[in-house]
Amino acid sequence: MAAPALVALAHGSRDPRSAATIGTLVDEVKALRPDLTIEKAFLELSRPSFQTVVDRLVRKGHDEIVVVPLLLSEAYHAKVDVPRAVAEAAERHEGLSIRATDVLGLGTQLLDILDLRMREALRASRVRELDALVVAAAGSSDALANQAVARLARLWGTRHKLPVTAAFASAAPPATGEAVRAFRVEGRRHIAVASLFLAPGFLPDRARELALEAGAVAVSEPLGAHPELARTVLARYAVGAVELVPV
Repeated sequence: MAAPALVALAHGSRDPRSAATIGTLVDEVKALRPDLTIEKAFLELSRPSFQTVVDRLVRKGHDEIVVVPLLLSEAYHAKVDVPRAVAEAAERHEGLSIRATDVLGLGTQLLDILDLRMREALRASRVRELDALVVAAAGSSDALANQAVARLARLWGTRHKLPVTAAFASAAPPATGEAVRAFRVEGRRHIAVASLFLAPGFLPDRARELALEAGAVAVSEPLGAHPELARTVLARYAVGAVELVPV
């Protein structure tokens, strides 16, 4: 019996850097499991579309698909867009077993990636001293999603024994610049900002711009195609593949 196909489903962006980063991450996943059929897909704005990828897999004879949403939080895209797309695919293909897994999430495995990206940013900016950290994320109208970002930020601050605050590029306060300025009001001058985004795009660029305008000494790059994220994709897939097995 062939293993279910894996579709790594990202939101999509008009920024070509985003799709390129997703492609590199999916290549990392393929390198870890060359025995699996693994495809990337996007909900919107980038190609290939999710339905196009599902159609292609069905034509090739796949009747089981596990969809891993390449999302960091359980917000609107995870709760509405992904289930809707999966339901549409199931309706269009009789006999297809398709299941979406949990999102990548904001687990503690991300702390090591934040550390790596921050070290890169500090070296590039020749910064040797920090007295505060800001974690910049996309932001959501879903309060629980924002609280998950805040929890991860607190854990990161505890790891480095530094004060830390979460900031958001949309939908929720504070904005990145506001968070940096609040620390400066306290007398802190060496404030670095971590980009808690999966890939480059408009929101991380805006967060960076606001942070630097407010006086941040360094802003890290998004998480990007890190092997730990690839392993998380496969962990989600493993659970989804088991759930496809008839009871």
